[in-house]
Amino acid sequence: DDDDDIPQLSSHTLAALQEFYLEQQQREGMKTSQGFNQYSIGSIEEDWQLSQFWYSDETALCLAKEAVLAAGKGGRIACVSAPSVYQKLKEQDGEDFSVRILEYDRRFSVYGEEFIFYDYNHPLDLPENLLPHSFDIVIADPPYLSEECLQKTAETIKYLTKGKILLCTGAVMEEQAAKHLGVKMCKFIPKHSRNLANEFRCYVNYASGLD
Repeated sequence: DDDDDIPQLSSHTLAALQEFYLEQQQREGMKTSQGFNQYSIGSIEEDWQLSQFWYSDETALCLAKEAVLAAGKGGRIACVSAPSVYQKLKEQDGEDFSVRILEYDRRFSVYGEEFIFYDYNHPLDLPENLLPHSFDIVIADPPYLSEECLQKTAETIKYLTKGKILLCTGAVMEEQAAKHLGVKMCKFIPKHSRNLANEFRCYVNYASGLD
């Protein structure tokens, strides 16, 4: 039988897939009915192949508020590989700050001039108009839990920031985070919209509201 060579999905996998597609259709329907806001978390779906895991709404809001506070009036904020914080910042109408998103995923180019294509493998391959030490705070969430990824992202962070750093990464990266960025773990524990296998934490190098 020619069909023997065709791989068959288990009933469990099939059910999970159907549930995923149903959820996706419901989300698309909600976007239409709610007068879709391009800045809301989930408006761009996670791409797991790019190691994308969005924060929960509460976590993104908490980090966004912390960034605004740390940046100060008229402050400049850079979000490096942290699009869900960027999206939450854009929801903060009337707040006096500016923000840029540095991201590998070109779907975020819908945000126009605020989007900057970023590949951590080339940490200083940045536009000429992105001046050194021009951001009051940099929020970064390196896509991979490896020292190489953190070290390269750290080069970008140190180039951009005037001093303040808010790093989100795994608890296992505590030693490397201190080594490469001089940041310390906060009491605040960030949550994701989907549960991750690795314990996640926030790190800062200034007196923050996250303790």
